[in-house]
Amino acid sequence: MSALYIKICGLQTPETVAAAVDTGANAIGFIFAPGSPRTITAALAAELGRGVETVCGVETVGVFRNQPIDEVLRTAQGAAVTTVQLHGDESLKDMHRLREEGFRTLRAFSAHAYSSLSPSERQLWESERVLLDAVEPGAGVSFDTNMLANGVPPGFWLLAGGLTPANVAGYANALRPSGVDVSSGVESSRGVKDAGLIREFIEAARAA
Repeated sequence: MSALYIKICGLQTPETVAAAVDTGANAIGFIFAPGSPRTITAALAAELGRGVETVCGVETVGVFRNQPIDEVLRTAQGAAVTTVQLHGDESLKDMHRLREEGFRTLRAFSAHAYSSLSPSERQLWESERVLLDAVEPGAGVSFDTNMLANGVPPGFWLLAGGLTPANVAGYANALRPSGVDVSSGVESSRGVKDAGLIREFIEAARAA
């Protein structure tokens, strides 16, 4: 069994949450960033995630982008998630504030933004859990892996952006991330998750 960490993001229904959890996902994500077709309310996220972490040990992740940190905290607390993922221009201070409030954290960068960090800037993020994505998250577009020529994060990091059941094993074997994150790659149409594709993705990732 692969040790690859697998996160299924943008879930909105009990059926897709069950597909992810029952097939062995390590984390499920709920979108609270405005403007996404996958955005849900804190109340629905709390209902969908109820018992998942305590019963199954699965991390529940709230995803935010360039929202005021007080708003992030209120929503995350209302959603009863275990983890907050910041997917914009948030600072290390924001990450520390979230952990002080009892949340685990995950900081997303576009691969381009991460590759543009100076060595000293990268060092500041070394102790953080990091996700590398395409420029437009959730669009199903892969990034040019040559952007990582200067190196990948030294600690825990997730690969996202354009992953599907058909390509996840190849990317995982080539880049050796700590884990993978998928949203649009397991959808039957934009914003609509497919339980069968979720299962296929997890099985393919586990085979990497």
